[in-house]
Amino acid sequence: MKTRGFIITFITSVVVAIIAVFAYSKLVKPEVRIVNADSQQKMVYANLPQDANHNELDFTYAAERSVHAVVHVKTKSMRSYGYDYGYNPLFEWFFGERPGRDIQPEPQMGYGSGVIISSDGYIVTNNHVIDRSDEIEVVLNDKRSFTAQVIGTDKSTDLALLKVDMKDLPTIPFGDSDELKLGQWVLAIGNPYNLTSTVTAGIISAKARKINIYSARDAVEAFIQTDAAVNPGNSGGALVNTRGELVGINTAIASATGSYVGNSFAVPVSIVKKVVADLMEFGTVQRAILGVEIQDVTQELAKEKKIDKLQGVYVAGITENGAARQAGIKDGDIILSINNVPVNSAAELQEQISRYRPNDKVNVLVRRDNNDKVYHVTLRNMSGTTGVVKKGETVSAIGASFEDITAEDKRELGIKNGVRVAAISAGKLRDAGVKQGFIITLINNKPVTGVDEIKNFLSRAKGGVYIEGIYPDGTIAYYAFGL
Repeated sequence: MKTRGFIITFITSVVVAIIAVFAYSKLVKPEVRIVNADSQQKMVYANLPQDANHNELDFTYAAERSVHAVVHVKTKSMRSYGYDYGYNPLFEWFFGERPGRDIQPEPQMGYGSGVIISSDGYIVTNNHVIDRSDEIEVVLNDKRSFTAQVIGTDKSTDLALLKVDMKDLPTIPFGDSDELKLGQWVLAIGNPYNLTSTVTAGIISAKARKINIYSARDAVEAFIQTDAAVNPGNSGGALVNTRGELVGINTAIASATGSYVGNSFAVPVSIVKKVVADLMEFGTVQRAILGVEIQDVTQELAKEKKIDKLQGVYVAGITENGAARQAGIKDGDIILSINNVPVNSAAELQEQISRYRPNDKVNVLVRRDNNDKVYHVTLRNMSGTTGVVKKGETVSAIGASFEDITAEDKRELGIKNGVRVAAISAGKLRDAGVKQGFIITLINNKPVTGVDEIKNFLSRAKGGVYIEGIYPDGTIAYYAFGL
């Protein structure tokens, strides 16, 4: 009986369970999701977001369009040695080289980058890449190599223009650096550590950045700051937008180690275009001067000067007989805009003025005593005139061209007079060891104050010539040669 009861109970339980499962399957239909282990899931990288139009960002077009127009710049210079203190080089000139001074100059190699901007061989690079070089070699991305000629340089913006004798070269078209937005993607292309044709990506971190890298009074610093990786060797290379257009020339990094740590700086193409145009046409930059000493309007300055808004650029001084004074601008004025372009820092003001030439007219919006007024200013050159500044005249007999130095040069170097060697080619000066940039202060112990004096002296000189001078880094040197 017990066994029969157990069997009946078991069968009843099974039947009830089957009925329950059948009823649940009919009344409740749970959602079933099947995920295959090999399913392709869409991935979005943290450093490559979609653009505003929800398209996946792609750098390949910009890189392919630009990389072939970025060149490797190789320089060679011979290290020059100054004479010992107390030693008179005239002894060597008249009596021959004294024992123990048979020191041969050593070649110094340098490397950087450049950007081809025209199919007939014009190349932009940094002045510091080729400064004081005796030989410049340009290597293309396809490994072809050419000797480059220096068309002109501009220390105020650290730019230089080179030329190679070649046609049908790949180029990078100019973009518009004014249109750049913070956070916009850009590519840096160059040759860091001689790793040729290297492309890195980053965003625009800041615009019109002043980093006080140049000491010259007329220096123009309005850098584009990016976080694209830039290292030694990138100098002179291209900063391009995602359309493959040139928006800047990579120039410097901010680093305690000398290598990239997150901040790099490029000269905006708005400045590059003006400098290149001047160097092509005149051989030297036609730099317009407003004739003011300026300061950023900070909270401390606003409190001191009782300025109601932290806006514009403060005029701390006016140059005598300068363009600003002639137009009616005064000490204590606040410059708000140049030709309707707002300026809120000294760097922004410098960038705007750097686009113009002497004798160009600009409208300057000025605030004085809480009243705004537009002043019509005719810009001038460094000499205080509106004329074209000519490139240093060449004295063919010694293979060099010369240019007058500024008052700022004299103050920085602690000299009273001098004439700079603007360019040098094969001739007496190069054979004697003189390098580009050397400032001649004395010729045969007579002070040199202008280019015309050098021409007049050399036209009359016979026999030996002894010159004394100084390099921009403060090195004093003496040279002697025969005519």
